[in-house]
Amino acid sequence: KLAGCTLFITGASRGIGKAIALKAAKDGANIVIAAKTAEPHPTLPGTIYTAAEEIEAAGGKALPCIVNVREEQQIVNAVEKAVKTFGGIDILVNNASAISLTGTLETATKKVNLMMDVNVRGTYLTSKACLPHLRKSKNPHILNLSPPMNMNPMWFKNHCAYTISKYGMSMCVLGMAEEFRGEVAVNALWPKTAIHTAAMDMLGGAGIEKQCRKTDILADAAYCILTKPKTFTGNFIIDEVLLREEGVKDFDVYAIAPGHPLMPDFFLDVEIDTTAMKQERYGAAQKEKKLSGSQQEGADGAKVKTDSAAAEPSGPVAETFRVIQGAVTEDYVRSTQGVFQFELSGDGGGTWYIDLKTKGGSAGFGKPPVAADVVMSMSSADFVKMFTGKLKPTLAFMSGKLRIKGNMALAIKLEKMLSQLNSKL
Repeated sequence: KLAGCTLFITGASRGIGKAIALKAAKDGANIVIAAKTAEPHPTLPGTIYTAAEEIEAAGGKALPCIVNVREEQQIVNAVEKAVKTFGGIDILVNNASAISLTGTLETATKKVNLMMDVNVRGTYLTSKACLPHLRKSKNPHILNLSPPMNMNPMWFKNHCAYTISKYGMSMCVLGMAEEFRGEVAVNALWPKTAIHTAAMDMLGGAGIEKQCRKTDILADAAYCILTKPKTFTGNFIIDEVLLREEGVKDFDVYAIAPGHPLMPDFFLDVEIDTTAMKQERYGAAQKEKKLSGSQQEGADGAKVKTDSAAAEPSGPVAETFRVIQGAVTEDYVRSTQGVFQFELSGDGGGTWYIDLKTKGGSAGFGKPPVAADVVMSMSSADFVKMFTGKLKPTLAFMSGKLRIKGNMALAIKLEKMLSQLNSKL
């Protein structure tokens, strides 16, 4: 279906962009690999040249172009080269993206600039450069790898800059689909679950891949969209939903570890606790229990109980930390190398810690013996649920029940330890 079509794909040297390129290459498509990795990266796989070899081997024609979408001239040069080589452009896939899952005060200005420049500005400028050529195609498409715009505040509060940048890509879909209706199809594609890429490895650390699907699911969904007529426009498509409509029944083929629970992707509401979610989403007033002892504001604005007595609090939280203390081993310390501080609200709340950095390791009430790498804020009830396997940390974070400051990769490392501790708790 895509034989002879020319696809201009940003960030196509690896991951999702390359998977979409390889799927189209099987039809005999021409692929312009518009990515910035020309020399092998020390930690990331693939360059524009290795991707070109794979595309040619799959049956397509490849044109590797060094393109950093932050540089307008590099985009323009690559578009001109593509038109000169293949005679035009039929499809643009805006896949290049930058991510930093950090709060407002923790996000350095250079990271803000990077996300805005790559995600919003890069998408806009690449679309602008390709549109004059797309309008000449018989069935032109622009496909942005961006989410449906979910205005639930929880998708903004933990990583405001990243959300704004991804929604900026989605707003390009809204505006351009209407502006070029009848001429060029413009759609957005987003995964229902986390996808295993180099970026996910970087964010999640070892073991995260079991909770992910392969890039193939997005490649198959993109192929469905790009082979539809240009009248199919202005849609925000979720990969699994589209593929089910197309008749796909077996989704285990897309799983890295079939049968293993999958991590839902950002910006898609997961109804874990429907009542609590609705209250949080629509700002419903929640009754607060009166706390004994002095109170202080936690990192997320929650009331945190600080016990004035020297004695360690009793109850489920204290019992959980006693079990953790007994389970800490040198192996955990060696493999984790992180200090976690918990700011808990509600019964048994206050400041608690797990030190998996100092020799021997330790866990207990109060501030950690050395500076924390990660600070987690949540209710004590949710904390107990999380440490007994009844609430996944990832879901807690994505539903706004857990707020994380500091090293995200270490926070996800803790999740792996939790799965090993659950039997003891």
